[in-house]
Amino acid sequence: MKTKLFSSFIALLAAALLSAPGLSAKDAAAPVAMPKRPALRVDPSPVSDGKSAVLTSYADIVEPVQKAVVSVYSKKTVRERVSANPLMRQFFGDVPDQERERKEEGLGSGVIISPDGYILTNNHVVEGADELKVGLTDDREFIAKVIGTDPKTDVAVIKIEAENLPTLTLADSDKLRVGDVVFAVGNPLGVGQTVTSGIVSAKGRNQLGLLEGGYESFIQTDAAINMGNSGGALVDAKGRLVGINSAIISTSRGSIGLGFAIPINLASSVLQSLIATGTVSRGFLGVSAQTVIADDAAALGLPAGTRGAMITDVTPDSPADKAGLKRGDVVLTYNEHSVVSWEELRLMIAETMPNSAVKLGISRALDPKAAGPGKAARKGLVVEVNLAKFDEKPDELIAGVNVTPLTEELRARLRIPTRFNGLLIKSVDKDSPYVESLVPNLLIVQIDREDVTDLASAKAALTPGRHMMYVFYRGALRVVRIDLN
Repeated sequence: MKTKLFSSFIALLAAALLSAPGLSAKDAAAPVAMPKRPALRVDPSPVSDGKSAVLTSYADIVEPVQKAVVSVYSKKTVRERVSANPLMRQFFGDVPDQERERKEEGLGSGVIISPDGYILTNNHVVEGADELKVGLTDDREFIAKVIGTDPKTDVAVIKIEAENLPTLTLADSDKLRVGDVVFAVGNPLGVGQTVTSGIVSAKGRNQLGLLEGGYESFIQTDAAINMGNSGGALVDAKGRLVGINSAIISTSRGSIGLGFAIPINLASSVLQSLIATGTVSRGFLGVSAQTVIADDAAALGLPAGTRGAMITDVTPDSPADKAGLKRGDVVLTYNEHSVVSWEELRLMIAETMPNSAVKLGISRALDPKAAGPGKAARKGLVVEVNLAKFDEKPDELIAGVNVTPLTEELRARLRIPTRFNGLLIKSVDKDSPYVESLVPNLLIVQIDREDVTDLASAKAALTPGRHMMYVFYRGALRVVRIDLN
């Protein structure tokens, strides 16, 4: 059983700052002038050089960290439909279902990352909340507003109106090693701020199914994490923030030593984009691929032990297509960083800003005739690609309405006459404002008397205002009018 938790984690980073050379307690408390994006304190050095003295207590490290970890309380209104009592219908006929509302409260944690009140937490802590309240360790409480959320990484940024707040220093999570000591700080089960300890059990955990369709590259730890710890801090033995606690896998809804945190390098890149624009812009390459494992390497003519991602498909007219990438190419490096899996390559692309030029080191199979007897069957290439912007909803025509081109197979199955062409609605989200007028398997033939030929032109035609659509549905051509705000 996989369980996400609401939690609060930050108690290990301020002490390291006070002990850093040249940084006094007075300096740490001084207000920082904030630019448009928050000025984050970062210490990228490794946690240890392998010669650390034995410690009998981490209290001096943990104590200042706790001040920068907060509790996040959420309230949201849940609407649900209640069916009428069968006895009522028996005596009074067709009694309609009733809709009722109830208040739902949640508890999570967060980490203060700037003196003026920016806080990192999980998307699932704040998702759907009508009201957010943040509690500090000094018993002060603030109403918080959501700056931005990213369900694909489960990161959210909220803000409170305050000054001179305690913050945590960010470490370089790429330098974490399995076996490093870490601490989880949060408010599990609402008992109050709690610190648990453990080690880094694994890095780069993915394919866990914790983020549906998202980007998973979790730090795994055996530090106890329970419900309420979500959004809290995972810190190293210097009190630096290395991750945001996000989820557990458990058979009992309680901690069994399988906790997962979002690496701070990933979380901070999402944070910067959310603060600057309210959204996350991701790079787009335009390939599908699969991880090359040991057995694949031999079959592909690669040296034993080669790791990478083999391209299985290239999207037409995509950056990959324009750069000349082909099916069967094996991506070995991305901007000179080794690629060990498709999941890792996908995350690297997503973390790169659109319009960036990146260099891919690939291995390409040669034509058998060109290779000749005794010659290498593959060659190494470096391909430069200019990434485009990833569209989170590539098939969305208008809010919540997803379409697909009309294929001959769909035409035959839905019995659409050959004289009609256009875009077929494949799904309509339940919360779409057009759910009452547009339905799946409806063919959009014309918009404002202009034929619909492709998604791009249809989107361009649907400007704000009132529009008339000619649609074909269940054997009949009819008119649907929609208003776009």
